[in-house]
Amino acid sequence: MKINVWSYKNEYKSIREKILKEVDKVFSSGQLILGKNVKSLESNFSKQLKIKYGIGVNSGTDAIQIALMSAKIGKGDEVITAPNTAVPTVSAIVSCGAKPIFVDINKEDYLIDVSKIEEAISKKTKAIIPVNLYGQCVDYDKLLPIAKKNKLVVIEDCAQSTGSFYNGRPSGSFGHLSAFSFYPSKNLGAYGDGGFIGTSIKIYATRAAQLRKYGMKRYYYSEEHGINSRLDEVQAAIINLKLRKLKVWINQRRKIAKIYTKFLRDTSLILPKENKKNFHSYYVYVVQHPNRKYIMNKLKKNNIFCNISYPFPVHLMKGYSFLKYKKGDFPVTEKLSKRIFSLPMYPQLKNSEVLKVVKSLKEAI
Repeated sequence: MKINVWSYKNEYKSIREKILKEVDKVFSSGQLILGKNVKSLESNFSKQLKIKYGIGVNSGTDAIQIALMSAKIGKGDEVITAPNTAVPTVSAIVSCGAKPIFVDINKEDYLIDVSKIEEAISKKTKAIIPVNLYGQCVDYDKLLPIAKKNKLVVIEDCAQSTGSFYNGRPSGSFGHLSAFSFYPSKNLGAYGDGGFIGTSIKIYATRAAQLRKYGMKRYYYSEEHGINSRLDEVQAAIINLKLRKLKVWINQRRKIAKIYTKFLRDTSLILPKENKKNFHSYYVYVVQHPNRKYIMNKLKKNNIFCNISYPFPVHLMKGYSFLKYKKGDFPVTEKLSKRIFSLPMYPQLKNSEVLKVVKSLKEAI
């Protein structure tokens, strides 16, 4: 039997009838864009995050870009983030006219090294985008005072941390703004694309709602330059349905992670670390090994497919060569990019499949 690193098929089978019912309601309603389902999702997800406002947008990338634009961050400004993130984090910064400034990561948890942030701050720095990577949060007890001291806007990149908690508070409730992705593989994924901006600051919420629709406040009149980034009713209805199951699905991810950790802790793999104060949602279960390619190929022969998040640090990509970073600038990120890979992880994985992954790994190492 083939075991993918991720699949939505069994999930879909389990909620197929409910999804089709919701989709039919949307198609029968006469409104496909920014209707009652989007409003309902914005309200429901905001309550779950314990924030005041939510704005549904077209993608997680747009969520970051519009969050930046809402805070009036643009040309000539600098935004601090980590180089081991997905391209969209950096793409969004560049798309709004700002410049990404990278800070290396911790080797233990893959999260931005907060102790190195202050040395990266300049007079042009206007914001920090901490990436809550792989399912757990950055050290906000240390990061937020730095941001406050330097009067910086904090925009949480929560694309991979939906359902995570830090100090008992939901991921997405710490920054001035937060950005979520509803890409299908995410903990709370649509069956298409989608994104969400969270905030408790009214002026940011108002501007974000306008910016997602060409900067319009009233019908077909632009108050300022915006973009087209509207979450559609079909995806909002699906996400609303799946939101009710999020807690159960996160707990199942944690059970799978517990099995991996129990049976792989005595191997030569370096396993993920759940930091104190964190409730890890295990969007992915990332391990390390110097013989990554060999191990992944052996698993593939057993019909087990893993993934690498991410094999290429953003600062070394041709598309961002204009930032003038070079090999060796962020040694921890660069070293780990050659060693990390993700094991199969999604709530519908059977215990027998998880144990097959464990057995095959032990034979491959």
